[in-house]
Amino acid sequence: MAMPRLSWENFTALAPRISSEQRRAASVAGVAHALHDGYTDLIYIMLPLWQAEFGLTYAALGVLRSMFVGAMACLQIPAGLMSERFGAPLILALGTALAGAGYCFAGLSTGMAMLLCALLISGIGASAQHPIASALVARAFAGPQSLKALGAYNFSGDLGKMTVPATLSLMLLVMAWRPALVILGCVGIALAAVILFAAPRYESGQAVRLRDSPKAEPKPKQQSVAFALLTSIGIIDSATRMAFLLFLPFVLTEKGASLQTVGLAMTLVFAGGAAGKLACAFIGARIGAIGTVWLTEGLTAAGILALTPLPLDAALILLPLIGVALNGTSSVLYGSVPDLVTPQWRTRALSIFYTGTIGSGALAPVLFGRLGDVLGVRPALMLVASFVLLTLPIAALLRRPLAQQ
Repeated sequence: MAMPRLSWENFTALAPRISSEQRRAASVAGVAHALHDGYTDLIYIMLPLWQAEFGLTYAALGVLRSMFVGAMACLQIPAGLMSERFGAPLILALGTALAGAGYCFAGLSTGMAMLLCALLISGIGASAQHPIASALVARAFAGPQSLKALGAYNFSGDLGKMTVPATLSLMLLVMAWRPALVILGCVGIALAAVILFAAPRYESGQAVRLRDSPKAEPKPKQQSVAFALLTSIGIIDSATRMAFLLFLPFVLTEKGASLQTVGLAMTLVFAGGAAGKLACAFIGARIGAIGTVWLTEGLTAAGILALTPLPLDAALILLPLIGVALNGTSSVLYGSVPDLVTPQWRTRALSIFYTGTIGSGALAPVLFGRLGDVLGVRPALMLVASFVLLTLPIAALLRRPLAQQ
């Protein structure tokens, strides 16, 4: 099966005939996702600069990162609830403005305390994006279109992770980091105004109707069980991804990789992951979510197991494929959430789903890192490969609920 061409056209031209309202929903959600994910990864570039500027320890740098991610993870459910009360466009715009304002504040910081406040503000704003923007796409599209649209939305975040930090790197060649952060923060504030006026308005629970014949709506208990199973898969998948990325540089170093080669390897994984998020959304629309989960998680486990004995050159060739499998699952998982809950519960369900997956991604490096300290890197990596296989029996239990949609 030929991989779809990775371009912005894939994001807005998802079907031969889509309405202008659907196009606006997809564009607003995609641009918001790109900016917010770009903001999240800006911190990686800024940490060495903040360390040199303020004399921070590595522990303090870890606190800065945790402040942003912690606020973003913990406040997604409240953000989703607020969007139900006040409307998705308003809360998504306010969140984007807050995220941008936080970076403006970071550019004016004179010490650790101000940086903590700035990243807390930005993290609070970033909490609104995932549950609200993805729900906006889910309301605009239905059926296989929804899975493809959410996959494209997912892919747009990776575009932001590549372009926003790269933009900051270029800006740092011609200006100091303080004005560079203020400028990028102002971009977020300006984009918030665009989101407020461009995002389509939906009543609570409003969604496009499937063209197919209607099916019996699943009972609330069935929905709860199915959603819990799907969220469990997402938690395991996210934890696996973060644990693998924790150990990868050390495995490659043992194979004789230099610092530059490790950087190249991470780029190969991320590039494969970006392609996988988009490609697996289209694969999922063709073979179904369960088949895609089995395919991607099985390839993830096999790839991790194969990586350990391979020499460095062969390992580098394998890494993009691992990246495709490692990240591709997320597209079908996000895209399946709307199928398992009624329209009026979608924003809330996505909030819970993102809280679980982001939270597990934050905890996994700590837990698996401890295993690495006790067992060594290679045995710990083998446990990571085994851990991801837990998703397969859970996915099998989901086959019937998803088949009823």
